[in-house]
Amino acid sequence: QVQLVESGGGLVQAGESLRLSCAASRSIFMRSFMGWYRQAPGKQRELVARFTAGDRIDYAESVKGRFTIRKNNIKNMVDLQMNSLKSEDTGVYYCNAHVAAYYSSGNNDYWGQGTQVTVSS
Repeated sequence: QVQLVESGGGLVQAGESLRLSCAASRSIFMRSFMGWYRQAPGKQRELVARFTAGDRIDYAESVKGRFTIRKNNIKNMVDLQMNSLKSEDTGVYYCNAHVAAYYSSGNNDYWGQGTQVTVSS
């Protein structure tokens, strides 16, 4: 059973916007720090944005001011609003649920299937 379901990827032109959405099971959502990662061709997977302790937010420097991560604690969803997209934002975007240490015996991550974002210039 798929526990993280992503939507919203697609092909856009530079300067346009896109919103990604991730729906999680409640059991995972309530135990986890939710976030978004991406992997560009030929590069390692990297953090885009994530929630951390105290509902603080970490953003990759390259997306600060352009991307916004949001979560809905009732719907168990986390969105990534991406504005002013650049060609270098192209990649596969993954929803991530990092289970908090309190609930985990070790590192424990759930991942979505990935959704392609392509930004043409």
